[in-house]
Amino acid sequence: MTQPISRYFNLRDREIHVSQWGAPEKPALVMWHGLARTGRDFDTIARALSDQYFILAPDTLGRGLSQWAEDPSREYRLDNFGAMAMELLDQFGISTCRWIGTSMGGAIGMHLAGGPMRGRISHLVINDIGPEIPAAAVERISTYVGNPPVFDTIGALEAWLRTVYAPFGPLADAEWRMMADSSARRTDGGKVTVHYDLAIVAQFDATNDVGDQWSDFDAITAPTLLIRGVESDLLSDDLAARMQTRGPRPQRLDIAGAGHAPALNVATQIEPVRAFLLG
Repeated sequence: MTQPISRYFNLRDREIHVSQWGAPEKPALVMWHGLARTGRDFDTIARALSDQYFILAPDTLGRGLSQWAEDPSREYRLDNFGAMAMELLDQFGISTCRWIGTSMGGAIGMHLAGGPMRGRISHLVINDIGPEIPAAAVERISTYVGNPPVFDTIGALEAWLRTVYAPFGPLADAEWRMMADSSARRTDGGKVTVHYDLAIVAQFDATNDVGDQWSDFDAITAPTLLIRGVESDLLSDDLAARMQTRGPRPQRLDIAGAGHAPALNVATQIEPVRAFLLG
């Protein structure tokens, strides 16, 4: 399958968009994106792995084509996203799955693999996030996520995305264009802005559990692969090293030429992930 099937599911009384790849009879693989992104970020790796897996790549509540929250402080939380993930798997009758989570998607994966889906997630890939998050990285991300510019054209949005997401590493022109297409929405005045609810920054409220996940991490028993962008400001070398001594004692893959977070879009990143998932 070279293109995803676009589907919508009612999960916890919210309409959630999911990009579906591969045949349903194959082993299930969930791919969950970062804070201000969408499931379409995984197009390249999903296309590469869709011959082996049935892949579900949701747009998180408040992002992409999914419905927005009515109560952001209550709904934009790891436990709510995790409950939605479990409802999605239940609707397909999926008892076990593999999980690839980038940034926030990795935090959701840690929450589930160390808690309500312990034993149900068979392999966990954590892409550039740890159980704690540096304050400077939180400030950087919340600043651009909470105050996105407005543009006249999609081309101008794409140029901005190329700058903001340069830490993803090298992307082909077609991948940048897909990011622009899947990241854009028109305002009432016809301008172009990002395709998410600005209230998603509620994720960083002090009452949330993002950045305070050592108990989740330590409870994980599934084989785990930790991916780190060498230039990441979110997952330091020291934190990654500490993670290797605790909990699932993950394998580690450092990606040169990338920061937060590697795009998992080239063979040198995709093939180690493929090999890990098959282990």
